[in-house]
Formats: sequence, C-alpha cells, structure tokens
Amino acid sequence: MGIYTKTGDKGTTSLFDGKRISKDDIRVESYGTVDELGTFMGLAKSYVNDKEMYDTIQEIQNKLFTVATNLATEDDSKVKFHILEEDILNLEKLIDKYMGALNDPTGFIVPGTNKKSAYLHVARTVCRRAERRIISLSGVAEVDPLVIKYVNRLSDVLYAMGRYSEEEQVKVKY
Repeated sequence: MGIYTKTGDKGTTSLFDGKRISKDDIRVESYGTVDELGTFMGLAKSYVNDKEMYDTIQEIQNKLFTVATNLATEDDSKVKFHILEEDILNLEKLIDKYMGALNDPTGFIVPGTNKKSAYLHVARTVCRRAERRIISLSGVAEVDPLVIKYVNRLSDVLYAMGRYSEEEQVKVKY
C-alpha cells in the first residue's frame, strides 16, 4: 500500500474533518509545527537515559496528537479527544518537579552542555514557535483555549527538563 494519494499535488491538503485547504494556511502551519515539535521531542528522548523522563516525554508526544487533531479540525463536533485542565495541571507538576530539583534557579543559561539538554532546548524553541502559530490561528479561527494553555505550559516543561538535564549551569555573560 502506498502512502501517496496525489491529492496534495496542487498545493492543498485535507483537514481531519475532510475540508481541503491550502498547504500554507495558518491552520496547517499550526498543526505542522506541533508535528515538528513532537519529532524533536522524539530526538531528545533518544538521548535521555532516565526512564521516568523518557516515559514523560513519550506521554507528551502522544498528547501532542490530541493538540494537532484539535488544530487540524474546523468542525469541533468531529474532535473526539480534547485537552483537559488536568493535562495542564500535570505539566505544571512537571515544571515544579524539575525546577524544584534545581532549587528554582533564576537567570539565563547557555543551553546545550550535552546532547540531551541541547535537543530539549531545541524542542522548547519549536514549542514556542508552535505557540506563536496557534495564536495566529486563533486570530482568524476558533481555537480551544486549553490547547493554547497546554502548549504554553509545555514550553515551560521543556525548559525545565532541558535545564535539569544540563551537565552544568553555564550562566550567560553579558
């Protein structure tokens, strides 16, 4: 079975609910950036040797499919799974856990004292871009506010995990 459908050859793609739109539509850019984020998280995960962090990243990657499905669907009645307030609370617990383990540091650091932390920080910056794309989408279409909130918290989780994973905290020298 081939994966090509040839339906996108003229620059359009199909949303989850079947509607066809241009591949450069902000909706496609939004869920496409979330897809990119999940992929970078997978790359970071491949360098994580802590089983708990590995499992956490994998759980978040799965949750990103819920985020993407919500973004890739104009007809909300066709969305089966949604981000819940509980999902956001789980992210906040992760932020508290990893930042608390570092005694809640302040100030900027130079990221990337090892591959694991470097890729987590790349994922963080992709997450911030996804958030910006989702905000752009929310200016022209209805977006579940919990999706926006989830992606915002997720960037903080990735920052906390990245910072926690640094071999040393290299402070920025201005």
